[in-house]
Amino acid sequence: MALDADQDPIELFRQWLGDAEKSEPNDPNAMALATADARGRPSVRMVLLKGVDGRGFVFYTNLDSDKGRQLAENPFAALCFHWKTLRRQVRIEGPVERVSDEEADAYYASRARDSRIGAWASKQSRPLSSRFELEKRVARYAAKYALGDVPRPPFWSGFRVLPERIEFWIDKPFRLHERLVFLRDGGDGAWVTQNLFP
Repeated sequence: MALDADQDPIELFRQWLGDAEKSEPNDPNAMALATADARGRPSVRMVLLKGVDGRGFVFYTNLDSDKGRQLAENPFAALCFHWKTLRRQVRIEGPVERVSDEEADAYYASRARDSRIGAWASKQSRPLSSRFELEKRVARYAAKYALGDVPRPPFWSGFRVLPERIEFWIDKPFRLHERLVFLRDGGDGAWVTQNLFP
């Protein structure tokens, strides 16, 4: 397989994600999300990609989590997908924006009921005294929303990474890897490409 500089990078990413969905044993949509606080101190963790389109790459979280607070302070992020079975990697960088309430509501409604209860119960990234504390909170919100819908918490939403840079990497023998980067042209938003040394 060779990388094609004439291909749309979002479409190429979708093709690679489709390949990963056929070969990866767990979570082909898992990605490392790197953020930084206002002082520039970096932080990275694994999250799940929940949507991709021409606008960008979407994930959801508790807005009061470490990543939520960091993105509020410094709305720029980097993503990395690494698919071992395919020996491929994609890196994405760009500014970040909140998804619309309509998008967040639609995705939240698609989640399993227990996951929606969990969103209310978890004070994500804050100290937890014991597992029992979390279980009590789950029981409390399960009782509160025992009947009817479980509404989206006001502190839970999504972010979209607006790609300015997308790099595709293919593992090659003798570490002579293939790397192709797509960069947004500042003027009209078109993509320009560069091949990179491995």
